[in-house]
Amino acid sequence: MFLHGLFLLIAGISAGLGGSIAGIGSIYSYPALLIIGLNPLDANVTNSVSLTFVSIGAVIGSKPEWLPKKKLLMKMAPATFIGGICGALLLLNTPVTSLRITIPYLLIFSSLAVLYPRKSSSSEVTRSKFVIVTIIAGVIGIYSGYFGAGSGSMTIVILMQLLSLEIKVAQAMKNLLIGVANGVAAFAFIFSGHVHWLVAIPLAIGCYIGGRTGPFIVRRMNQKHLKIITSISGLVLATWLLIRQ
Repeated sequence: MFLHGLFLLIAGISAGLGGSIAGIGSIYSYPALLIIGLNPLDANVTNSVSLTFVSIGAVIGSKPEWLPKKKLLMKMAPATFIGGICGALLLLNTPVTSLRITIPYLLIFSSLAVLYPRKSSSSEVTRSKFVIVTIIAGVIGIYSGYFGAGSGSMTIVILMQLLSLEIKVAQAMKNLLIGVANGVAAFAFIFSGHVHWLVAIPLAIGCYIGGRTGPFIVRRMNQKHLKIITSISGLVLATWLLIRQ
């Protein structure tokens, strides 16, 4: 039991760092839950609850970056919130594999798109731009509530390219938006009977530690290097998802 707890704590720290830096937390935490014997549905639900603590730590740690965008985030968050509810309901009522076929390919696209130079146009949010971002934020909320692997990378790309944001700002905004989706999904999962609490607790502690640490690393990284790391991490995750199909 002690070794299981230590293993999950380390997996959680890795997930927290991966999630807050590159948006790939699930590549560490989800397999860890499968390794210790959870079935795919219980692992997915327990993972979602634990990953909420990545967001809590990352949102606190990245506050200097997302605070100037607070008004925009408040407009986008409701769509992500509703999407998270829908995603959680989908997970509890549909086969777990139903949405995974296309996700690796979307992730490959978003991983490569991170490297594409962001538009140098004004970052002012026009009505049309806001409508597009809000719709996509809702879709990402659905996916985050349903499975979540790679949703962080996709969110970063959307924010960078549509709103002309630097990657560090996009990372910080992603932490909050994904946190909303994961949080509402986790609340629904608490009452589902699929959460393994003795497993979730050490994983969640590790997730918080990693999530809290990640923003400090991002803040000190060269933006070009951060893009490369995010892109490579996303491609690794896409490869893992393809192998698992």
